[in-house]
Amino acid sequence: MLNNFLLKRLSEIESGGLLRTLNTIQSSPASTIRINGKSFINFSSNNYLNLAGNKEINEAAMNAVEKYGFAGTSSRLVCGNLSIHEKLEAELAAFKNKQASLVFPSGYQANVGVISALMSNEKNSCIIMDKLNHASLWDGAKLSSSRIFVYEHCDMNSLEKSLKRAHKYEIKLTIAESVFSMDGDFTPLRDFVELCQKYGAVSMLDEAHSTGVFGEEGKGLAEVFNVSNKIDITVGTLSKAFAVQGGFVCGSRQLINFLISKSRAFIYTTSVSPAICAAALKSLEIVKRSDAQRSFLLKTAEYLKNKLNKLGLNTLNTQSQIIPVITGSIENTEKTSSYLREKGIYIPAIKPSTVPKGQSRIRISLTSGHVARDIEKLIDSISKIV
Repeated sequence: MLNNFLLKRLSEIESGGLLRTLNTIQSSPASTIRINGKSFINFSSNNYLNLAGNKEINEAAMNAVEKYGFAGTSSRLVCGNLSIHEKLEAELAAFKNKQASLVFPSGYQANVGVISALMSNEKNSCIIMDKLNHASLWDGAKLSSSRIFVYEHCDMNSLEKSLKRAHKYEIKLTIAESVFSMDGDFTPLRDFVELCQKYGAVSMLDEAHSTGVFGEEGKGLAEVFNVSNKIDITVGTLSKAFAVQGGFVCGSRQLINFLISKSRAFIYTTSVSPAICAAALKSLEIVKRSDAQRSFLLKTAEYLKNKLNKLGLNTLNTQSQIIPVITGSIENTEKTSSYLREKGIYIPAIKPSTVPKGQSRIRISLTSGHVARDIEKLIDSISKIV
């Protein structure tokens, strides 16, 4: 019975062009990868500072395995809490200019764990969300018992209307991303925090795609716009610019103490591997001194965006290393991705429900490991299918 049900559902998914499949990478996930024995320029990775496979990071991880073993072995509230976890959290808190931080096994778990814990069992609470917030933020909001208000993407007038509608709620959690993962654009952070303060809302900012890439020492967009001390809750990931694995939340000591006691995503999971913590500490050290790589990455992104715009392509309002090229229909997007793959360029098609209907795209994700010939080959290949 189950298999028949699944076959029917899979058939429906496939007929809609939305069946997802896995591509097996047979090399390290660098700017060039191998699939089925063939090399491709990889424009799909979040390895923004090209640190995946970095020898210093690898060595730090191996040394930690020798000292601690690889496994976390237990929840941190049982016997899985190690000094290296606390060292990483102290370093991340200082990096984000916050009192404390807490590490989760993934960025998804961090978002779900923070929101669902903070807003659980609060009848007089609401969550105010950007329409295009990441799925992990939406899942955390849906797991809570709070009323959800939605404002139009990056529209501060719409946000203010939502905040006014939410005036009767005692606790208002307003959530945005600094850099949006599929559009590459920014939340207007100064206006965002000003509105949160004006209407007494708690502010939460997901800096997954800006940490490491923007700001002095890669601290993120909140630092660039000088609002770090006005953001109540900052969430980030170790799996993008840091090229490791895991997620983290930074905020007040009271917030972290609360999450240790109430976040199911933290309480009921085995602790992050000490090897990953050691790798993350070394990566953080490298990220802080990677100004040249950040500058090169963002200059490359601006150059590519301008070239694509001159070809008449729609790159939305991207201001970052993430450059979407809107291709519209699912069929057209698949054809574009397949054509580029024939040319040795790997950019998978991004389709609903990851993006809205009619907004399918190829999502170009640049790293500091891409060189000029990679960019020119991409421009030349795309120009032939415009």
